[in-house]
Amino acid sequence: MATAQLSHSIRIHKAPKETVFPSQITNEHESLIMVKQLFATSISCITYLRGLFPESSYGERHLDDLSLKILQEDKKCPGSLHIIKWIQGCFDALEKRYLHMAVLTLYTNPKEPEKVTEIYQFKFKYTKEGATMDFDSSSTAFESGTNSEDIKKASALLMRKLYILMQNLGPLPNDVILTMKLHYYNAVTPHDYHPPGFKEGVNSHFLLFDGKPVNVQVGLVSTGFHSMKVKVTTEATRVSDLENNLLQESSTTEIAHQGLDCDEEEEECNNHIQRMNFVYSQQSSESSRKKRKVSEPMKVFSPDRK
Repeated sequence: MATAQLSHSIRIHKAPKETVFPSQITNEHESLIMVKQLFATSISCITYLRGLFPESSYGERHLDDLSLKILQEDKKCPGSLHIIKWIQGCFDALEKRYLHMAVLTLYTNPKEPEKVTEIYQFKFKYTKEGATMDFDSSSTAFESGTNSEDIKKASALLMRKLYILMQNLGPLPNDVILTMKLHYYNAVTPHDYHPPGFKEGVNSHFLLFDGKPVNVQVGLVSTGFHSMKVKVTTEATRVSDLENNLLQESSTTEIAHQGLDCDEEEEECNNHIQRMNFVYSQQSSESSRKKRKVSEPMKVFSPDRK
């Protein structure tokens, strides 16, 4: 029953070509629908183009001339049901305005989940002020009011960039494991809150790559009520044929966790990197920034990709 809700929420507008997003955004409710669908579509894009689930786990929707694959209920593929449940958990936190960031992480060693292969960050803000659309990976910035057509263009650009990135990433290991951690706005989130499918999580001190990590700023879409920013981090050797202005390379292999936990206006600290010989001080970190409440899935899983 729960999985059907996600499929239904993504197929709200019926048409000869079923579209992904609302035709207009004039209030907070329509904005929430938009952000939910943009998030679900992005996760679907990632899992589809990274070859995590079979074709039967996806339906087709359209955004302008883009044909998008959207996760749908597939009882033959338990892994896809896990992801759908995670997305629905994020929906619950978004509805309550608790969710600050969802981090989808891919790794290979179940005993060392901090040693990662790819990280996908989705950062959310809630506002009732005028919308702005800021694309970090482009030299052009767009600003406007709550113009539905501009928001649609911004969303299409974000999806195009995500598709290009996914097509230029090296292949994943066969034994890849998926997890998703949710970070909250502490000031408004109840201490005992965890969305369906999630439990109390560990706020990791760091994430480690085998090689040099590179950040790809995919883009930001803002509706005037909500905003969602997308960033991808992986090893530089696994990214090919991307324009240099999409990439932010680091000379070290260890990313401090607070680098994942910065506010938009503090984007400069996105590249807060710890060197391997640096002794991490939890006390100094917490004195400069209060640790965020975190949820993690009841169960991580490894897709059957053989």
